[in-house]
Amino acid sequence: MHTNMHKSLRTPPYFPAEHPNLLAMGCYDGSVMVYDVHLKQSTPIYQSSVRSGKHSDPVWNVFWQVDDAQKALQFVTISSDGCVNIWTLNKSELTHEFLMKLRKEGSGLGKEGGAENKDTATAEEEAAAAGMGGMAGGCCMDFNKGAGQEHIYLVGTEEGSIHKCSKAYSSQYLSSYQAHSLAVYSVKWNCIHHKTFLSASADWLVKLWDANQPRKPILTFDFKDAVGDIAWAPYSATVFAAVTDDGKVHVYDLYEDKLMPMCAQKVVKKAKLTKIVFNPKWPIILVGDDKGVVTSLKLSPNLRKQPKIQPGQKETLEQLEWAKLDHVIDVACRSDPEAMKEQAAAAAKAS
Repeated sequence: MHTNMHKSLRTPPYFPAEHPNLLAMGCYDGSVMVYDVHLKQSTPIYQSSVRSGKHSDPVWNVFWQVDDAQKALQFVTISSDGCVNIWTLNKSELTHEFLMKLRKEGSGLGKEGGAENKDTATAEEEAAAAGMGGMAGGCCMDFNKGAGQEHIYLVGTEEGSIHKCSKAYSSQYLSSYQAHSLAVYSVKWNCIHHKTFLSASADWLVKLWDANQPRKPILTFDFKDAVGDIAWAPYSATVFAAVTDDGKVHVYDLYEDKLMPMCAQKVVKKAKLTKIVFNPKWPIILVGDDKGVVTSLKLSPNLRKQPKIQPGQKETLEQLEWAKLDHVIDVACRSDPEAMKEQAAAAAKAS
């Protein structure tokens, strides 16, 4: 498939699992497009415009969703314009609505607890919020992968904050994390341990968070360079990978070593690595750079260890992986008395 839109493409293409022929992408001019790769044509089957509605700034992430009520195909986008939009593929057109308008900390709207118990904000609240804090630029997002938690998502901002949001509320954050001093380039929920997530930033740091403890991260990693992206391994709750501006891929297994990576390898020269993703089935990762090149890498056996289920053992593999990360968190908290108090308070609140 050839298209003349490649210079304005800002997001990696995304395919929905139920319809692998559909390809959604976001562009630098704020528009979004959907292609059907089964059709041998260079034009999209859906495309937003100024008339139909689009973002006013670059689109950074796209996530497919399913509308359970209408069984309609939808996808969610986040942009530097501060809007999180949800797009619906209707028979004849692509329609959208605001899912969340991101506000800087200190504004009355969007702040945790702000506009409480309201699904939409009034015009007065919008105006007041704009005057007090203004819009926050969106950089990245990710949806929770836990059963019954698919409506919960994280957004990272240009200002360094992270907000936990729900599709059920468009006027308030569930929690806010003062995470980084520069733009947040990536946030990723753990694929197995659904209460934890990672954040990566231009400030050279990657942080591991308990979603119920927004005040302080569990662990912080200094990569000595801007971190373009992070990804959790689908087979382990303690393995993650990160890519940095110096062209390196870093792979950690927190259960084996909480401080040092199991592998740090330079894979490109004269380019910045910007994206990384694990294959959901095979021991392969793909990394992309700012020159438009995608590199495929195979993980060595020591980077894909999994616990062995013994005969008669009742725990599932997922439960064993969950316990591994719980152990890492417990060890980290025991070395930090303040973190132990916060963990105990969060556990008491949850119960």
